Amino acid sequence: MWNIKGRGCARWGNTATMSQSQTELQELERPVQPEPERNHRLPPRPEPRHSEDPLQVLQQNQRQHMLQQQQLPEQLQNQPLWIKHKRPILLLLGLSLCAAILGLIFYTHYKLHTKNNNQPVTPCVSPACRKASARLSTSIDPFTQPCDYFLFTCGSDTLWQDSGSRQRGQGIPGHPQNQMEKSAWPGRVPENEEKLQRRRGKDKTLNRKTVLLQHLKEILESNDMLNSSAVQKAKGFYHSCLDTSSLENTGAEPFLTLVQKLGGWAVSGKWNRTDFNSTLRLLMRDYATFPFFNLYVGKDPNEIGQKTTKRYIQIDQPDLLIPIEWNSKTQKSEAKTETLRPFLASCQRYLAMLGAPPSNRMIHVGLFISLSSELAVAASPLHYRLVKGQLHQRMTIKELQEQAPAIDWLGCLQATFHPLSLSEDDHVLLHNLPYIAQMSRIITKWLNKHETSTSGPLHTFMVLSLLHTMMPAMDSRFSDTRRNFSVILGNTDQEAPRWKHCVLETERGFGSVLTHLLSERTAQREAEETIQNVFSTFKAKLHELNWMDQKTHQLVMEKIHSFTPRLWTSEEISRGAELDLTFSEVTVSTHSFFSNYVQLLSLWQKRRSKLLTDPSEPADIMSVTPVLLGKDIVFPVGMFIPPLFHSTYPRAMNYGAAGFLITKDIIHLLLPEILSHSETMRAVGKCVWDHYLTVTDGAGRGSVSRLSAAQQQELWLQYFALQVALQAYQQSLRQRPGDSSLSGLSHTHLFLTAFSQINCDTDPYWEFMPLEPSFLITVICAKTNLCPTSLQCSLRPQQSSVQTC
Repeated sequence: MWNIKGRGCARWGNTATMSQSQTELQELERPVQPEPERNHRLPPRPEPRHSEDPLQVLQQNQRQHMLQQQQLPEQLQNQPLWIKHKRPILLLLGLSLCAAILGLIFYTHYKLHTKNNNQPVTPCVSPACRKASARLSTSIDPFTQPCDYFLFTCGSDTLWQDSGSRQRGQGIPGHPQNQMEKSAWPGRVPENEEKLQRRRGKDKTLNRKTVLLQHLKEILESNDMLNSSAVQKAKGFYHSCLDTSSLENTGAEPFLTLVQKLGGWAVSGKWNRTDFNSTLRLLMRDYATFPFFNLYVGKDPNEIGQKTTKRYIQIDQPDLLIPIEWNSKTQKSEAKTETLRPFLASCQRYLAMLGAPPSNRMIHVGLFISLSSELAVAASPLHYRLVKGQLHQRMTIKELQEQAPAIDWLGCLQATFHPLSLSEDDHVLLHNLPYIAQMSRIITKWLNKHETSTSGPLHTFMVLSLLHTMMPAMDSRFSDTRRNFSVILGNTDQEAPRWKHCVLETERGFGSVLTHLLSERTAQREAEETIQNVFSTFKAKLHELNWMDQKTHQLVMEKIHSFTPRLWTSEEISRGAELDLTFSEVTVSTHSFFSNYVQLLSLWQKRRSKLLTDPSEPADIMSVTPVLLGKDIVFPVGMFIPPLFHSTYPRAMNYGAAGFLITKDIIHLLLPEILSHSETMRAVGKCVWDHYLTVTDGAGRGSVSRLSAAQQQELWLQYFALQVALQAYQQSLRQRPGDSSLSGLSHTHLFLTAFSQINCDTDPYWEFMPLEPSFLITVICAKTNLCPTSLQCSLRPQQSSVQTC
């Protein structure tokens, strides 16, 4: 635009110069008059008469012109100085005027640009920013490749309520995923290559849980020599987990040594016939293994309204190794017939790897499957137990002993929660009492029938349960056998990388240490400021909605104002000296992950015991969403880590990613059924959906009723969250003007680009989002002067104009 106007100015300047030159020539051609007579009018040049000879007239004119040329130098000498340089002066003035016009145009454009983006762009050059800039350079830019970007798919495959497993976009004529209309997408890549490209694109988007694991990995692999003793042990445990070569070299020998500590087992022919409850207590105390039931600690939901912090021992049915299914006709569980043969084969392979003689394998595997099948019949799915009121049944340990006498409940629970003191009058919560009672009867029957023989099926059952507990610390033969059986059951999930597995195992034992390290690296002041700004904007934005009635509006606002958002503070996180004391008895071996893993199980049990007595809520390092603690909305530090958040990032990035997630989580947490309370949500949801249908196709569109109520709410919610985050960012700029940027992007451009990076974020509500959240950029950019450039992406020949939402 500027170049065209510049050429226009140049043409204007040339025209002015030509006019000036003609004027000067006319002045010079006029006869020179004496100074006193300069103001007199010159007599007109005599016209040639027709009666005169034309040749004479021509010769006369030539003589007159020669006379004027002779007088010209004298005339120029008598002129003032400004007249002598009149031509260059006028030329200079013309060029100056043209330059001024160009400068005014540039200044106006610049002011408009910076007005839309609040402040001039200055680069961020911190190490974190350089890393973030490198990441953005490898990501798809939503403003340069809108068609490729906004129709990109990830996450849930569900679009329509009745679509079954149809992928998003399939069945929409003209959509790039539609296999039947490839011609509608020019330059379409082959199907397999396209899927590969989409998978690569998906890998570059930010999933909150994956981002947190990656950040913890970087912390554990950092070379900080000033680490405390507890931190060094946590890092040593992590690195020993990565050392798979040591695991392969040791094989099954460490586990067989462990079995000998339990008195051996009948499979090897060397079993001391240890007492059933003694072995069970040992497994529960030292190895966090619960073969016949599950054990954990938690609150009673029936006491939530009483504002109590008391936690209870909770007993549930176990995770049986044998695959089972629920028979709705008989209302009982049963072993899956089609999986019995491969399950038997995998059990035989385990025994073979543990050195069991071939002649004994079939006998012990048969008894193991028979016992597992009997226990499976007594188990029932969660939905059935919920309907039957079997969850959170309270009773004393003494009453439990009467219901299931085969287990020494007080002895087993005291061993598990040592050094806490428990009595038979303490209450526990049960989640399937019929199973617990039936399990006791089964154990009694098998004890009377088999434990006096040399087969010892109950003891073998417990040893194989311990094997599955220890399998993460054993060589690849065991994990491969388990994975192969999982594939037979239909599990096609790709195996997680070793580092991710090791981070999770480190967190199980050293969670308080990782929480401390994560807290030290979190920009708590900046995070707290972002939380407060977003929450303030969220409350103000709610007033703009059209509510069903004034009473509903008032109730919602009273509920919102009763909560206080905050970051999980450092006071709730253990200090370095406390951690050193807690882990003072832990010894980490650099080359024996198996022994380290045994210590981890002991640490896990201590962590469980602390939950039972500590009234405070422990910081969950693996949490990436806020929780309600009384009237506090507590945000975990795991939400405020790179590349979602950093103290040196431009605020546009922090608000575009973390700010959006904060808003979305708050609405899900406080207003889970907000759709039924406001007319605005349906209207805005329909508007956003119409935008999407405009750039895809009109077939079957027309009405937002094609979406379920949950889909309508999630569509509005995420668009509303994006609006709140953007408004909170703008409010932040008004409070504290000035912001940096990355890659030369304007503030709005960077804000929306940061938002687009987390479009594949997973949460429990992801399945209800009918389109990719990144598409919301096109909707919000429909507002005048908001985005740095207009976004046009349509698969239809003519894209009709759409209103702003």
